[in-house]
Amino acid sequence: MRNLTLSLKIGLISVLALLSGCATTNQSSEVNDPLEGFNRAMYSFNNTLDKAVIKPVAKGYDTVVPSGISQGVSNFFSNLNDITVILNDLLQGKFAQAANDFGRFGLNTTVGFGGILDVATMAGHKKNNEDFGQTLGTWGVEPGPYVVLPFFGPRNFRDTVGLVGDIYSDPVIYVEGPGARNAFVATRIVDNRANLLKAEKVLDEAAIDEYSFVRSAYLQYRQNLVYDGNPPEEDFDVFSP
Repeated sequence: MRNLTLSLKIGLISVLALLSGCATTNQSSEVNDPLEGFNRAMYSFNNTLDKAVIKPVAKGYDTVVPSGISQGVSNFFSNLNDITVILNDLLQGKFAQAANDFGRFGLNTTVGFGGILDVATMAGHKKNNEDFGQTLGTWGVEPGPYVVLPFFGPRNFRDTVGLVGDIYSDPVIYVEGPGARNAFVATRIVDNRANLLKAEKVLDEAAIDEYSFVRSAYLQYRQNLVYDGNPPEEDFDVFSP
């Protein structure tokens, strides 16, 4: 159960980032997707699981939990994520950003009551997004083929390897007792999925072939993150029609 819930949590975060970061994409036959048959099957499996289990629970959570409380839950888990961000800041040599993110984490953890209140953003410490997949990218590791993992969702081979670091830098896995740990993980899954309810309209409205849309959006989004929003122009050529 522990491994399953961790997988679901990471997959939902990936999709949330995908949909919030990309509104339009272009499809190309040059996309590196040699496992497309397997990937489409896994995409269908994940989508079915979401519709049958996770989305209905998230809708109930969104309906019952007051917005102020749900925002506090989101802030709390975002604050925990800053630990992974800080580690990857340092691994990428972004020392000024690491100082900012460390200050953000310290401020939210203390004044913000464990991160429930995002006082750091109000104080000018913006939220950054760094993970081990991005770190491997800055070190020159190629993304490799696109792959859709069961529960984890869209990835490339580089980000799949990076998941190991993401998991072991997550403070939640070190919570003692499987009951408490699973409760934290389940709460994060539901909260992330509830935040995704409005964003998923992008997918419903824009996608003729939903699988291709998600694939192109994910690859563009991740490449954009690796280059901090300024990817070389040639890196986007593979997404041109």
